Amino acid sequence: MSDNNKSLYYLEELPDYKVASDYYDVRGWDVIDAENRTVGKVTNLLINKQAERVVYLDVEVNKSLIEVGYNTYQVPASDGVHGFINKDGDEHLIVPIGMVSLNKEQKKVLTNQIDYNTFAKAKRFKSRAAIDREYELTLLRYFLRDDTIDISIMDKEFYKRKEFDNSLHRNDD
Repeated sequence: MSDNNKSLYYLEELPDYKVASDYYDVRGWDVIDAENRTVGKVTNLLINKQAERVVYLDVEVNKSLIEVGYNTYQVPASDGVHGFINKDGDEHLIVPIGMVSLNKEQKKVLTNQIDYNTFAKAKRFKSRAAIDREYELTLLRYFLRDDTIDISIMDKEFYKRKEFDNSLHRNDD
């Protein structure tokens, strides 16, 4: 994918960007699902340069979650569940920034809208892989359980959705 078509950048790819002092840098924080289970750790932040802000957390998922996910592919398509085929080394996934909240004292990222099985069966990628628009849309549809979200929303208005409201702001410190 050329840089001209690229919409997401890892924070480390952008030497002129840093986490602003009025935002939490959650890299290294544990990610906790809706059932209070640890699903992984935030390893990076994904920036949309056009929106000029963090829009996703890059989460390295726990090995136990990956093992649960391998059972995904035995679900019949007629059950309305979409399974993804993850390969060895696919240990990361993205979470929209507006779908998390923070436990600042314990340094944990809470994903109250997403449960363990949803994380386990989500499409993953290899560390530092380029994230394309199709993956973004696929994962958003999957997390929201809404296949009606159309590709046409992938325009400059896309990151204005509530799923991208920035939850890392230090508004109450």
